[in-house]
Amino acid sequence: MRAALYERFGAPLTVETVPDPTPSADGVVVRVRVNGICRSDWHGWQGHDPDITRLPHVPGHELVGEVVATGSDVRRWRIGDRVTVPFSMGCGTCDMCRQGDHQVCDDYYQPGFTGWGAFAEYVALPYADVNLVRVPPEISDLDIASCGCRFSTAFRGLIAQAKLRPGERVAIFGCGGVGLSAIMIAVAAGAEVIAVDIRPEALKMAEQLGAAHTINAAEFDPVPAGIEQLTRGGVDVSMDALGSARTCRDSILSLRKRGRHVQVGLLKGADTDPALPMGAVISNELELYGSHGMAAHAFDDLLMLIRGGALRPSQLVTEHISLDEAPDVLARMTQFNTRGVIVIDRF
Repeated sequence: MRAALYERFGAPLTVETVPDPTPSADGVVVRVRVNGICRSDWHGWQGHDPDITRLPHVPGHELVGEVVATGSDVRRWRIGDRVTVPFSMGCGTCDMCRQGDHQVCDDYYQPGFTGWGAFAEYVALPYADVNLVRVPPEISDLDIASCGCRFSTAFRGLIAQAKLRPGERVAIFGCGGVGLSAIMIAVAAGAEVIAVDIRPEALKMAEQLGAAHTINAAEFDPVPAGIEQLTRGGVDVSMDALGSARTCRDSILSLRKRGRHVQVGLLKGADTDPALPMGAVISNELELYGSHGMAAHAFDDLLMLIRGGALRPSQLVTEHISLDEAPDVLARMTQFNTRGVIVIDRF
């Protein structure tokens, strides 16, 4: 099969011909039809989690495809089934999985991180009976690939973790793929959205997706003061969809009393352990949540909204590319100059 891979962290990706994968006893092989390119792929390529990735490596975890081979122990899936999969796959047997929290499994598997991913014609996926998600025929490949880790993580963060309610105000910090997904989800949930970014083109896209207000953080400082003035006290829910010490802190400080902060953006390097305004957390009784993906069994609510037209993840797609173009797109992410969701749909 053809696959885009890197031999060293940060080294250019090349498209090579490599052996086709075979399924594990509990796994399947999927022919990839569409795969999204995510900033998490960029983080992996940069070596931000070197202990979980073996080189050479094929990234990619936002996939939809067709089962072409099954392992001997697989019971729920057949050749020809159209499927997707959470980016963090649970083993199904640990304490977390037994509680239904497969997204924080003690022995998780992540295609594109702990194993080879979907920047390729085929991808092998273990734990199939626990993790594969059947794609309804009414939902397009593009909608499914666009609701990969970014969309599902934002969905769980706002709906399951923060328990967002109609009429509440939400601030979304960072209008990349995760942030724009969160804006779309919050608007569909009946919330009033304030979008924060430093790129005018990203803020324009946020407006097109329904954000009621936008703030350019490069022109307005401090942002929490602007949000407090705009809302007369702060927002009910805030999300750091970028992942930096500043956006994390500003997100927390933008909350009204008893507000809820959701951290989705990954904090790396010098920002790994940021100083947090714990005085405000205590005095205002704020709640802080993380959101790390979504278990396969929780996809039904999201798929129902997509099937009914309340959510259209494919609206986030800004570029359709071939596998040969994927190395250049991943490199472009170093300058943070990509917009929306970019998908590989030609292999």
